[in-house]
Amino acid sequence: MISVVDDDTSVRFAIENLLKSRDYIVHTFASAEKFLRSPQLSETSCVITDVQMAVMSGLDLLREMRAQRYDAPFIFMTAFGNDRIRASALNRGAVGFLAKPFAGHMLFKHLDAALEQHRDEADA
Repeated sequence: MISVVDDDTSVRFAIENLLKSRDYIVHTFASAEKFLRSPQLSETSCVITDVQMAVMSGLDLLREMRAQRYDAPFIFMTAFGNDRIRASALNRGAVGFLAKPFAGHMLFKHLDAALEQHRDEADA
């Protein structure tokens, strides 16, 4: 299951449709807080999240999930990318970082890597 967290409805809808076109099970959330309170939290194989959101950022979401011992890989996306934010996300363990707008094949490239990593860690 892929969880998409973004406060922009159109982005959530577009990514959900893209992922469902490849038969992924997708759940979307308008905020990090809603995702953290959801039953899907423990079932998530990968989190695709915006970096900048109103209350809790994507980086804060990653930190909180790791503190709760959830190890799902993260793919970050942002419309306001810069090298500092990208480096911070990757240093904290993100598998991918995408600047909006991005091509669908780039999302799938990062998603394939994230899911492979998740499988390898589960097998270890």
